[in-house]
Parts: sequence; C-alpha cells; structure tokens
Amino acid sequence: MRVKAFKSFIIAASFGTSLMTGLASSSSAQNPNAQQVRLRGSIVQFSDAVLTVKTREGQTVDVTLAQGFNVSGVARASVTDIKPGDYVGIASLPKAAGGDGALEVLIFPPALRGAGEGSFAWDLKPNSTMTNATVANAVKGVEGRRVTVTYHGQQKTIAIPEGTPVVTFAPATQADLKPGAIVFISAEKDADGAIAAQRVVVGTKGVVPPM
Repeated sequence: MRVKAFKSFIIAASFGTSLMTGLASSSSAQNPNAQQVRLRGSIVQFSDAVLTVKTREGQTVDVTLAQGFNVSGVARASVTDIKPGDYVGIASLPKAAGGDGALEVLIFPPALRGAGEGSFAWDLKPNSTMTNATVANAVKGVEGRRVTVTYHGQQKTIAIPEGTPVVTFAPATQADLKPGAIVFISAEKDADGAIAAQRVVVGTKGVVPPM
C-alpha cells in the first residue's frame, strides 16, 4: 500500500512543501502581519472559491481559497509501513509514566524529507506537540510500538498505541470538497478576521485527516 500511495504522487513539489510550512511553523510565510490558524472540521459548502467549514469548535467560518489552490487527501497506512530513514510528522502528548504517546502519524513522501524539521507546540489536543523528523529506529517492544526519531541532532522516542491513525498523502481534487467531508486547513487570518488558504487536506474514501 505504501509504495502505491507514494508512486507517481508528484504533488509534493506544489503542495507538500507548503503544507509542511503549515505543519511546522506558527509564523505566517505569506503575510507577516497575519495570524496563522489551523482549521479542523466538516465542509458546509464550496462555492466561488470560498469553502465554508463548520469547525470542531462548532463555529462556521468562510475560507477564501487562493487561485490555483491545492487539494490533497490522505490514505491509510500502518506502523509496519514506517521504516528507518522515513520522514514523518507525529503529533503526540506527554504520558503520565514518562515519554510521549502518539496521537497520529503522517508518513511524508521522500521528496519532503527534511522540510519543516523540528518539534514544536501543536493544537490537536491541549499540550500536544508535532515532531517532524527522520525515523532512526522502528521497533515493537513489550510495552507497545515505539519509534525513535531524530531532528536537529536531537533524538526522541514516541510510543504509538494500538489504534493510532497512521496515514500518508493521497491524491484528491476539488470534486472531493463536498458537504460533510472532513478537512484540515492551515490558513491565515488577517486583522479584519478574513481567513485565506492555499491548500486543503480533505478526507476521502473513509480516511480523514488526523492531524
């Protein structure tokens, strides 16, 4: 499945690097005066380059999509697809017993290796972090599955509990922006509250963006 998901998926050049910026930074690359926001929710409607989304917080917001905006989906993967040398994005939470436990794992295409590298605060859940890093080791131990990742000369071991969503990018089109579809959007909000975005990650074929 993993090879099939990556094969001929050249969206990395136009979409992936921009998405990595959204996954990796709290600063705005397009407008230094804008606030970067991440939207998670379901589509209400899509019309005239405006995507109306009901967010997970219950708000309904309009997102103006830039001309030539990009759309990507996600495809289901598994922990066994994670190999040493892969580049991954892992949202995680500190565990009471120590260390971090994964909330989701995104396996990036090889073309994105190294983009947005680092570990930083994330808003999937309170106190969560996002780590974009190269896998140094992937093992299954008596206490569950653990992945050791390296970034900027540092190392971090993250446990991946059973049931943790593991995905990779998959092709999608504007036709997939249907009412009810689940989306993840890294966007910019200006001083007047207007929200704009250049890319959308949308759930297709029963797989939703877990990030």
